[in-house]
Formats: sequence, C-alpha cells, structure tokens
Amino acid sequence: MSKKKQPKTKITPFPTKQPKIASSPDSYNKMNPCWRISKIEMEGAYGWHNLDTETLVYMKDKLAHFESMTWSEILVDAKKFNHSVNVEDLCTEAQTRLREIKQDDVDQLVSLRFSGKQRVWGILDQGIMTLFWWDPEHNVCPSYLKNT
Repeated sequence: MSKKKQPKTKITPFPTKQPKIASSPDSYNKMNPCWRISKIEMEGAYGWHNLDTETLVYMKDKLAHFESMTWSEILVDAKKFNHSVNVEDLCTEAQTRLREIKQDDVDQLVSLRFSGKQRVWGILDQGIMTLFWWDPEHNVCPSYLKNT
C-alpha cells in the first residue's frame, strides 16, 4: 500500500486576480498641499531672485494659506484661479526652459494664482507640488480676453 504524497499549502489561492493598490490615484485631492522647493528657479525671467522682502513674505503667507486647504478646494473649487495647463499652451520661453532643466517629460504644469497677474508654477505629483517659477506678470501662459 503506497500513499500518494500531496503538497501542502498554508493558504488557498484565490481563483481570480485581485489588484491591490495602496491608495486611489485621485486620493491626493483630499490631502493638504506639500511643497518641494529644490527646483525653484533662481535666475532668468521667472526666477525667484527678483522677489523683494515684502513679496517674499506675502508668498510665504499665501502658500501657508493654501496648506490649510485640500487640493480639491484649490484645483476644483477654485479652478478659475488655480488650474493645470498643458505644456504646449505655455509660451515658447517656458517650454524651452522646461527642456533645459530636464522637466519636459510632463504633460501639464499647475498654475496657482497669488493675486491679479501673479502666478506660481510647478509640477503636481501625488499631492506634492514641485515649485519652479514666479510669474508676476502672467507671462508663462498669457491669457487673452475674448473679443479684445
């Protein structure tokens, strides 16, 4: 009498595959913003070196205010002021600069309105915005009023 050996398992495998992800790709919308400043431009037309002390303090306060909001409040509720912009819609100078700093592998940049024409530009990735440019005259992506 010989016994047939059967392999033993600790768990029974599931008959179907079940993808597992740590979080939803859009879950950052519920998060407060975080900033990366290592890529801030300190030269050129959109460099932060042009800021005076008063403007720098204003920017710190405005970024701190954004931190009290969620990305959904910033980019969905206030879409008129803060939004993503396709790279091909940026001015030629901005597109060239993205290539020079090796950040041209993205499709969109995010524009945050500070006041009037003033904007801050960067890349948003999983709830963290890498800041690049200070655009006090709204030149990175000029908007033109219809019928003017």
